Amino acid sequence: MGAFNTSTAHNCIRRQSLSRILLVGLTLNLYACDKALPPSTSLEVAAVGIHSGAISDNAELFTIGSINHGGSMWRTTSQERIFNWNHKSGEYSTIVAADFSHNAAWAITATPFDLVLWNTQSGEGERFWSAPGEILDATLGPDARFALLGLSDHNAVIFDIRRGGILQTFTHQNRVRSVDLSQDGTLALTGSEDYTANLWDTQSGKKLYAIKHDDDVQLVKLSPDGKLALSVAKYDKALIWQTSDGQAIGEIPLGKEEQKRGMRFTTATFSADGNQLLTGRPDQTVDLWDVKTLSKISSWRLPKRDAWKPTSAAVIHISFSAEPGTFYALASNGFIHQLKLAESVPQ
Repeated sequence: MGAFNTSTAHNCIRRQSLSRILLVGLTLNLYACDKALPPSTSLEVAAVGIHSGAISDNAELFTIGSINHGGSMWRTTSQERIFNWNHKSGEYSTIVAADFSHNAAWAITATPFDLVLWNTQSGEGERFWSAPGEILDATLGPDARFALLGLSDHNAVIFDIRRGGILQTFTHQNRVRSVDLSQDGTLALTGSEDYTANLWDTQSGKKLYAIKHDDDVQLVKLSPDGKLALSVAKYDKALIWQTSDGQAIGEIPLGKEEQKRGMRFTTATFSADGNQLLTGRPDQTVDLWDVKTLSKISSWRLPKRDAWKPTSAAVIHISFSAEPGTFYALASNGFIHQLKLAESVPQ
């Protein structure tokens, strides 16, 4: 539905109408004022927008749940859609969650009531399962042996994605909004509307630590080695803590006024070595943080689809890439953006 465009700040602008020309000027002024960088390139992947999406760890593949056309998988290098991934023939599925295995050989997509395991090489759906409850979030375990599902029935479950059935159940006191796994699959992190983020041992099912917030926990993330955790609550702090002892390292800074308005991080991912953290927000903003100092390294501002309407571009998913200083961000308005650090952005 589109192609990467290297016209720097506003690659997604197709029509040279007066309103679009004005949009360029207005947005460039915005970038200049807040020092946020524009994307280096952009690709339109949905005509209206997307419900959900995921980018592989190497940023070579991504999958989306389009509002109008259901699920699909794309390749960033060739800038094209490779497979359509809908759960029923002749129907567009409402994909609410998606994830890739760490080697990008497998992917899952989930609607609220079913999930499919996909082979990313053939594009074939290898397994189709009815969900054990309404799915709010899902992440795929090592070698796609199991998936961790966050459910509306107050549970998170380790689901055997190959043979079916629940292997472990992790119980909260309210809906489980966000889930994540360590890369080796031994640790599970769950975030709930009961104001807690809980760390679990996936083998024994034992709760290791419970981190208390002052509002609904809406995002959790583990570093690949499982040593660090991020938990984010609405109207409350975004906390980085150690999984070895549950002790806080510090908070990712977010202004008090932003917290009062319920501004939060909608997605996050740690670098492979755990030294950096990418975060995305609902106000078109992507930030790169130094984990040790909790200082901001760089910021990017994603463009709106239409400057004259009260719309935004919430950041759905973000990823580091194999190319140093290069990152990718999926936006809810139907674009994937390539982001570069300032010294890497073409002048």
